[in-house]
Amino acid sequence: MSSLINKVLFTRAGFGLTAIRIVVGVIFAAHGAQKLFGMFGGYGIAGTAQYMESLGLAPGHLMAILAGGTEFFGGLALIIGLLTRPAALGLTFLSLVAIFSVHIHNGLFMANNGYEFALALLGGSIAVLIEGAGKLSLDRAITD
Repeated sequence: MSSLINKVLFTRAGFGLTAIRIVVGVIFAAHGAQKLFGMFGGYGIAGTAQYMESLGLAPGHLMAILAGGTEFFGGLALIIGLLTRPAALGLTFLSLVAIFSVHIHNGLFMANNGYEFALALLGGSIAVLIEGAGKLSLDRAITD
């Protein structure tokens, strides 16, 4: 196996990271499904695009697809533990954009639409980015 692929997939992390990875993945995948498909009370691409435009993230349609796709497919990657570092990198960037474009001016707490929840997801994404997928993952199965 090539050195680069091994570095991307390799993990020494244990079951704790596996639990974090799966929970964070479920949350991101659900949020992506809201944006892309209108599931779970979401607004779908059209509604999300309109919201993105209102934030100054233009073109809204492209931003909705990029954000929803990153959340949905990145979340699925975390859930199954395949290519978790690249997925976590995308989700880290997405979380930072959400924090600084939507939530930062509202303070920390979710009650005021603050960045508390996005910060927790950012922390989970960074942990996966650094440590890898953990024991129960396709990444580990491939590298063993």
